Formats: sequence, structure tokens, C-alpha cells
Amino acid sequence: MKNIVVIGAGTMGNGIAHTFAQKGFTVNLVDVSQEALDKGVKTITANLDRIIAKGNLSEEEKATTLAHISTFTKLEDCAANADVIVEAATENLDLKMKIFRQMDELAPENCILATNTSSISITKIASVTKRPEKVIGMHFMNPVPIMKLVEIIKGYSTSKATFDEIFELSTTLGKAPVEVNDYPGFVANRILMPMINEAIETLYNGVAGVEEIDTVMKLGMAHPMGPLQLADFIGLDVCLAILNVMYDGFKNPKYAPNPLLVNMVMAGKLGVKSGEGFYDYSESRKAEKVSKMFLK
Repeated sequence: MKNIVVIGAGTMGNGIAHTFAQKGFTVNLVDVSQEALDKGVKTITANLDRIIAKGNLSEEEKATTLAHISTFTKLEDCAANADVIVEAATENLDLKMKIFRQMDELAPENCILATNTSSISITKIASVTKRPEKVIGMHFMNPVPIMKLVEIIKGYSTSKATFDEIFELSTTLGKAPVEVNDYPGFVANRILMPMINEAIETLYNGVAGVEEIDTVMKLGMAHPMGPLQLADFIGLDVCLAILNVMYDGFKNPKYAPNPLLVNMVMAGKLGVKSGEGFYDYSESRKAEKVSKMFLK
């Protein structure tokens, strides 16, 4: 396995492309616009510069990593020799199923089709292909180049050979792969999202403020980041989408998203990426200033 296609040049996609390229894989990065691709490569370059600044990478290694990445606006132009295609598009079932139909049509017969979904059923995604045994989940954590965990999710029809190959591939990337079965939210988000939702519920009910809730979890539970700050970092729209997947999948009211979260997403207050969520990021990407909406 040497030829990797990554679909989506956003936060997760460019991080996945960076990780594969730095380990010597040939990476074709695909997105619908050249602007998105240029932005993705710019992010990869900036992240490589940060690694250089810490003394963990040379300029020569940076140049080699970037040379391993080619960009395309059409999957048909770069899928013919793919060993693995990793889809890292928006967390939307209809979009992912559309992409997987295209991946299945264009990829070679032996190619494994992977999705970076954080909550959507692998079995459902695989059902639109003619190779469900070769469809699998690779749920990377953000930021991808730094975070070690990869949830390897087996769909109902995923073969042992496919699982073993992706498990080994993840190890080659320097990651710590964990085997997970295909249920809504998998492990990471099935546990994380109810915690974030409960933190929002606590704020919504006036039990404590934004900073106070995050401080309790950081100092009391040794979390590196409070749940409201983490929600901003993930993206409140992503949190809402994952909670909706779990609520639809389990029909259990404990997964129902809090009305405050729903309203914030409708208002476009999505966290870091929109400049405001529970915190105000207009002056800094760090959660140093609580959004005026939540000031006492």
C-alpha cells in the first residue's frame, strides 16, 4: 500500500493527507475547488513549519512531505491506482453515500474504501457499493498529525482481511488503532458527545457559567480542555450532527441535543471556525474570552 487518495481538504482531510505524506506515502488530495485545495496545502505547510520550530523535522523532510502530495478537483483524475481511498468530507450521510458510489465506480477492484466519519454507520455507507467487504471506518482524531488514536470501525460486511490491512496501515502511520464495532457514535463520540451535551445543558439551566463549567472539568477531572471549549474546537455543527445521528440511531432521549446547541448552530455560532461559539475568537483562536451572549 503506497498510493492513498484523500477526499476533502478541510481540517480532517488535510491532516490525514499530511500524516500519510510525512510517512512516505504518495497522496492525491481531492476537493471540489482549487481554492479549498490551496487552503489545505497552506495549512499542511504551516503545520510542518510548527514541527520544524520544535526541532522535530528538517526543511528537507518538509520539502519531501509536500512533494508527496498532489491536488485534484476530480476523483476520476486520480483514483485509478489507489490502494486506499479515505473520505473525509462533511458529516452528512447523503453526501458520503454519493461520494462512496463514485469511489466504488472509479477505484480499482482491490482498493479499500475508508471513511473518516465520526458517527455515521459504516454498514449504511457500504450498502451503496458493490464491495461492502472492503468498506471500513478510519476515525482519526483532530489534530490528525498529533493525535495517536484511530478508531477502526468494522461494518457488518467488512472482511477480516480489510480490517487487518487497515489496522496494520494505521500502525505504520505511527497511530494507535483500536477495533470498534459499527454502532452510532462508535466509542469516542458515544461517550464524548453526551458529556458535551450535558455541559451545554448545565449552562442552559443556569447552574454555572462557561468558564466555570470548563474550569471544573479541567481542574477537577484533569481534562486538558473543558467540554464547552472542546465543542467550539470540534465545531458546534459537527457536535449537533453527531448527537442527531445517535438520537436517530438509538431513539434514546439522553442523546437529544440541547435546544441551546440547536439555536447556536442555526444562528451560525459554530465555534472556532465561525469566530464565535461559547467563546469569542475574534482576537485569538484560544478560548480566552467568553462570548458576550454568556457574560453575566
